[in-house]
Amino acid sequence: MSTPQKLIFDIETVGEDFDALDEATRENLTRWIRRESVDDEEYKIALKDMKDGLGFSPLTGQIVAIGVLDHYKNEGAVYYQSPGVHQEETKEEGITFKAMEEKEMLQKFWDAARHYQVFITFNGRSFDAPFLMVRSAVHGIRPTKDLMRGRYLYQHQPEAIHIDLLDQLSFYGATRRKGSLHLWSRVFDIESPKAGGVTGDDVGPLFKKKKYLEIAKYNVGDLRATRALYEKWETYLNF
Repeated sequence: MSTPQKLIFDIETVGEDFDALDEATRENLTRWIRRESVDDEEYKIALKDMKDGLGFSPLTGQIVAIGVLDHYKNEGAVYYQSPGVHQEETKEEGITFKAMEEKEMLQKFWDAARHYQVFITFNGRSFDAPFLMVRSAVHGIRPTKDLMRGRYLYQHQPEAIHIDLLDQLSFYGATRRKGSLHLWSRVFDIESPKAGGVTGDDVGPLFKKKKYLEIAKYNVGDLRATRALYEKWETYLNF
């Protein structure tokens, strides 16, 4: 029996411009804030948090980078958006950087996914996978693998085993605190994706500043850390 091929993936997203949304959408997003805020100051804080969080939903956000890393080869690619800026294809330390629009990024991802049976993420079941699948449907693309089927490993289908390390390391939420990728990297002495000074909160501002390649390179840090963390889990905690 052949060895299942394993793919690590991670995405970066940004939200829409709230002020550019239609009135009905703005009202739909803010009505609960008005209802639950006790005063103007609390409303302003909640409104800012909501605007900053538009990139967390495929309903109000889009994917600006998709990173993929072959587990065994330790090589991969980051497909990333670069609107208005021409970017030549480059390669650094086994990672190819390719600029393209969101629809093409998604097509590339699902084409690559056909060749893999195991998919590895950190918090991918709650964020990356559903975001990818919904945005694909928005663009009229049918995913080639169901990355949301069977949360528990014994339920997984052989064609798409999705190992979400946040699920595994928190024992499916049994622990009181789940921990971020940075905290898990720290405790296992893995280089954190935050080591370069960029965090997920910086993706939106970097995108507005047209620092697209910087976002793509930050994504590589997530991929590398997830791969190293997977190896720790596989060696010591996978029963």
